[in-house]
Amino acid sequence: MEALLARVEQLETENKRIATLEAENAELRRKLGENSSNSSKPPSSDSPADRRNRPKETPTGTPRGGQRGHKGHKRTFLPASKVRSSTHCFPTECRRCGEVLPKRRDPDPLRHQVVDIPKVEPTADDYWLHRVTCSCGETTCGTLPSGVPQGMLGVQVLALIAVLTADGHMSRRKVQSLLATVFGLDVSLGALSESEQIVSDAVAPAVEEARVHVLADNVKHLDATGWFQAGARRSLWTLATGTATVFGILADGARDTLRGWLDRVRGVLVSDRGTQFGFWAMERRQICWAHLIRNFASFSEMRGRAGEIGGDLLIWSRVLFHSWHRVRDGTESRANFALLASKIRAILEVRLEEGAGLRVRMLQGACRDILQHRDAMWLFVSDPTVEPTNNHAERELRDLVMWRKVSGGTQSDRGNEFAANLKSVIHTCRKQRRPVMAYLSSAIRAALRNRKTPSLIVSV
Repeated sequence: MEALLARVEQLETENKRIATLEAENAELRRKLGENSSNSSKPPSSDSPADRRNRPKETPTGTPRGGQRGHKGHKRTFLPASKVRSSTHCFPTECRRCGEVLPKRRDPDPLRHQVVDIPKVEPTADDYWLHRVTCSCGETTCGTLPSGVPQGMLGVQVLALIAVLTADGHMSRRKVQSLLATVFGLDVSLGALSESEQIVSDAVAPAVEEARVHVLADNVKHLDATGWFQAGARRSLWTLATGTATVFGILADGARDTLRGWLDRVRGVLVSDRGTQFGFWAMERRQICWAHLIRNFASFSEMRGRAGEIGGDLLIWSRVLFHSWHRVRDGTESRANFALLASKIRAILEVRLEEGAGLRVRMLQGACRDILQHRDAMWLFVSDPTVEPTNNHAERELRDLVMWRKVSGGTQSDRGNEFAANLKSVIHTCRKQRRPVMAYLSSAIRAALRNRKTPSLIVSV
């Protein structure tokens, strides 16, 4: 009898171990099946097999290239003020019979313009600081005029170094090599580091003004990704509107840390379902439907009733967005879309309630969380200024993600400020079609003269 009881206990232990191993195996299989279509992984992380299995777009039947009626993009000639010389070219003889032709002006000649850049050579300005001894015995040295940098690098070089580093994602050694090769400038690595600090400090007031402006906007997009500072994990955030983008590298992604950066709670926030956004009223939020659809796609790959629920959620979401795309294109009225959305909302909530009641790992908790955000799912239906996805912020982050991959992040708080400030300037200027170099030069000159920093916020 004792042997039988021992055997039963052994079998129960084995059954528990098998159940644990099966659960671990299922979790590993789920993770192996994750890709950009059913999780938050970026498309660049997809395997070749995942890329092959992506749904192919339905051929439109039209040939490649510009379509009939497409507005062509022609080359733009530089204005006459930028033209160095003009040469009139006359034919010397007839291309048919060889008869000598007179030099007769064509009222509408063909124009061919060749664009080049002048030979690049650095210029230098000398400042001789004279020391004069007073009759009292005190020696006083002359000072630099207002606006003259304390270091060896002028305004244009400072701006160029910032653009090469922040926009070109070039290391300091590569910037050093380029300056020597192209411009004949011998600049030390220490001087490059100092130049980054000068430019970052020069634009910092304008970036802060832009942050306050973006927070005051009616609709803003917020997203985050990982960052590294000297190997330690940090959190990179972006806050973006149609006219401005600001970045911040924070200690972490906790609510209190983020709340300190988002010190003004106003308007609509478009984001994911992160718990750190709890301080923003749910009815003034729009959570990203791209994330939801990836969740639904993941549910649809489960077995049994869970997969059926996920399939229903996915199908009705696609119906919703097919209609929304028609509204966006002007082929369907917003009133009809709102009516359809209300019906789809009811269906989705029923499916989510059912999923929340199933004891299925990765489904039950996700469905409950989505239902807790139900008031933040549908704002885009009634407000045409709100997008249903957070793609805007995600696109803004890609540039810094590439920089992080190339550089491995930053090494100090000063490096964080340079990265965040310069990327804020570059992205905002490009949204407003403003030349980045021109803005940086004006900001550096203003800082050297102790004047107000030029604003990044202008009407577009």
